[in-house]
Amino acid sequence: NYTARTRDWLTVGRRARHGFKSINPATTKRIIVLGPSHKRYLSGCALSKCSKFETPLYDLVTDSETVSKLYKSELFSDFDIYDDENEHSLEMQYPYIAKVMEGFKDNFKIVSIIVGDVSADHAKQYAKVLEPLLADPHTVFVVSSDFCHWGSRFSYCNVNGETDVPIWQAITNLDRQGMDTIESLDSSAFQSYLSKTSNTICGRRPILLLLATVEEHSARNPNIESKFSFLHYSQSSKCVRKSDSSVSYASGVLTIS
Repeated sequence: NYTARTRDWLTVGRRARHGFKSINPATTKRIIVLGPSHKRYLSGCALSKCSKFETPLYDLVTDSETVSKLYKSELFSDFDIYDDENEHSLEMQYPYIAKVMEGFKDNFKIVSIIVGDVSADHAKQYAKVLEPLLADPHTVFVVSSDFCHWGSRFSYCNVNGETDVPIWQAITNLDRQGMDTIESLDSSAFQSYLSKTSNTICGRRPILLLLATVEEHSARNPNIESKFSFLHYSQSSKCVRKSDSSVSYASGVLTIS
C-alpha cells in the first residue's frame, strides 16, 4: 500500500473537475489511469504493484484480475514502490476519482498504468491489448497530463513564430493546435504536431497511447462513433516577458457511442 502525498490538488482540481464531472459513477466498474513517468526513464509501460491507494476519502482498490491479464501480454513491466511513491502524475488523479465515485466506492476498482517511452509502433501494440477495456461501457479511462510548460525554467520558450502577439496568446495558440489535433483522434497528426513544436505536454505519451487505442477500436468497430471534446483551458499565469513562466491546463472528454 502507499499513501499519496498532497500536492497542489486545489489548483489542479479547478481544471480537472470539468472532465471528472462527465463520469457516471453509477455505471462505472473499472477506471484505467494513464500517467507519464516523470522521475524515472521507462521504456514502454509499467503497472503499479500496489494493491490499494490511500486517499483523503477512502482507499482505491486495484483491479488485480485486469492487471494479471495485462501482464500476460508481456508488454508491461513492474513499477516498483519507490518509483510509485515518487511519481505524482497518477497520485494527482486518485482523490478526484475517489470524490466522483464516493457514492459507489465499493462498486469499482482501478488499474494504474505508468507510460514511459512509447513509439508510434509500440503504441499500436499496447492499443491491441487496451482496446477491449476501452470497448467496455463500464470502463473509464483517465489520462493525466498538463499542457505547455513555458519559460526558461522549463527550457522551452517557443512562441511558434508568433512575435506580434502577447506571449500568453502565442502559448494559447500553440496549445490550441495540439488540442485540435487530439480532438481529431489522429495519433499520427499528434505525433507530427509534437515533432514540429516540441510542446512540453508532460502526458504526451499517455495521450498518444489513448489515441492509438481509439484508432484500434474504430478499426474493429467501424460503425461506432468516437468523439473527443475539450471542455476547459487555462494557464497558471499570463506570460508577457521572456522571464515569465507558466503551465497550461486543459480538460477534455472522450465519448464512444
